[in-house]
Amino acid sequence: MKTRAIIGIMCAMLALAAYQPFPATAAGKSPEATQIDRDVDGALKKLYETTPDAELFRKEAKGILVFPGIVKGGFIVGAYYGKGALRKSGETVGYYDTMAASYGLQAGVQTFAYVLFFMNDEALAYLEKSSGWEVGVGPSIVVMDAGAAKNLTTTSGRSDVYAFIFGQQGLMAGLGLQGSKITRIHP
Repeated sequence: MKTRAIIGIMCAMLALAAYQPFPATAAGKSPEATQIDRDVDGALKKLYETTPDAELFRKEAKGILVFPGIVKGGFIVGAYYGKGALRKSGETVGYYDTMAASYGLQAGVQTFAYVLFFMNDEALAYLEKSSGWEVGVGPSIVVMDAGAAKNLTTTSGRSDVYAFIFGQQGLMAGLGLQGSKITRIHP
């Protein structure tokens, strides 16, 4: 009974986080889309300042998907959710959300950001054509840390997608992208 209540509360929190009505602006972009773009700009700036080696991936990537503010929380049952933007040649070409659920020994709340560098046209097309991409199914993905990025070049690396997780704040053990669902949205 307690588990059902916790699951219900987590689902309600995610639903409230996902639903934020914003009116369209005269320029055709909603205030929500404008805010996502601002947050993406800030997240990329922070990534390149804290992990300069990520710049190598930016130069070679066919597309960059940025989730600047993921909120993760849980107590036994956990979930995370966030919104982001896909950029090609520095311009936003679409908006996406990411979410995941988990069950196990966990407690706490945390925020973080992540960036996915799509290194070839096939991987990027997979994202754009899918009705929802589950990370770990489809294009190969490598999660990078600062040490690994220093020893890798885009010619020595052969993966379709490289992920950088950064900006963690709060207390919650364990970060991963496996099982995350990424879906196109229209803010």
